[in-house]
Formats: sequence, C-alpha cells, structure tokens
Amino acid sequence: MRARDIMHRDVVTVTPETGLGAIARLLVEKRFGAVPVTDAGGRLVGIVSEADLLHREELGTERRRNRWLDAFASIETLANAYRSAHGRLARDVMARAVVTAGPDAPLSEIVDLMERRHIRRVPIVEAGPDGSERLIGIVTRGDLVRALATLIPVPAAAVTDCDLTDRHLRDMLLAELARQPWTDKTEGNVTVLDGVVHLWGAVTNEAEARALVTASAGIPGVVAVRDHTFVAHWGADPVML
Repeated sequence: MRARDIMHRDVVTVTPETGLGAIARLLVEKRFGAVPVTDAGGRLVGIVSEADLLHREELGTERRRNRWLDAFASIETLANAYRSAHGRLARDVMARAVVTAGPDAPLSEIVDLMERRHIRRVPIVEAGPDGSERLIGIVTRGDLVRALATLIPVPAAAVTDCDLTDRHLRDMLLAELARQPWTDKTEGNVTVLDGVVHLWGAVTNEAEARALVTASAGIPGVVAVRDHTFVAHWGADPVML
C-alpha cells in the first residue's frame, strides 16, 4: 500500500496570517494535533502543532533562559524563542522545515519517517510546475492503524473447513517457523490437539516465546495456544545443592 491509498485528501489548513487563537480553537474542536499552513496557491509553507503553542506568554510558560547561557546563544535562537512566546500569527510559530512524502511513497517509508523524526503525521505533497510542494493530503498514525484494521481478518468463531485437521495445522505452523531466523523449533516441540497448539521445550528468551505464540495464533484454524516453553540460561553455572 502507498500513501495515496490511505491519506486524508480533504485537509483542513490555515494560512500564515491565521491568528493563534483561531488555530488553538481549531485544534481543540477538530481534535487535531497539528494543522498544515499553506499559501494562497495551496503550497505547503509550514505546520503548527500543539507543541508550538506550549511556551506562551499568556500561559506563563515561555522558556526561562539562563542569562549566562544566553550569552552563548545566537541572536537567531533568541529571536525565534521570543517570537514563539509572543507571536500572534501562524507564521510566527510554525515549523518551516516540514517532513513530507509523495503520494506514491510506500507505507513502510511513511512509518520510517514517523519513527526517525518522532512525528505523528506526514503531509503528502506533489511538486508543482515551479518546483514548490502543493499539499494534496496527510497521513497520520491513526490512518495507519485504520488501514491495519481493514487488512487483518477477523477470525471465525469456529473452524468449518474439514481439511484443517490437527495435522494440517501443525504442518502449516512448522512451515512458518522454518522460515524464521529467530527460532529453531522442530517437530518435537509442537503438538496440536483439537485445534489447540501446544509449544514445548527451551527458548532463548521471552521474546522468542512471545513470537512463537504470535506465529501459532496466526495460523488459520488455530483456536488457542498453550505455551509450555521455558527460558534456557545457556552456560549458566550449575546450582550446587
């Protein structure tokens, strides 16, 4: 799937001249965490998030700077901090270096951007004739979760396919585990009875045990998983009794 498949196309935006009071009310009423800022031509020029409205004179939350440290801060840094605390318009507080993606970006790229840049949304843009980025949509973390909800099938309450015998379930699970580099579970460690998978033997750590349960539960037709594994402490000193 790509960004264009899940993005919001009807994006609410503000202009650089929109007042911060109006933006604050918009974020509250729409339950947004941020709002893109566009110019008259629909070009993305910035974004205002809740974080940009935290350090404000009205709230008494403007950054308290150490005068000694101020001596080493650049004029640009000090001016920007003042503008963020005292500005009245979107252009005074908006982030101008916005992380964006194109409509054909795969969702893996979107997720990578969110994780690396610690952001919750990615505006989707198309390059205009003049090279500027025109906003055409936005992808949020919520959009990704909704896409996942439509892709993961809801398991049936009961298995009706007579071909899904315990032996077939076990064979499918063993085939799945054989493809995984994080486990070396073999036939002797997996049993299936009446659709219930039983996992046995030693595992390297709790993460492997949890992944085994996840793999087992993901096999169509499995009704339950029973984990009997234990973590083996390889190379541990023997206990003297």
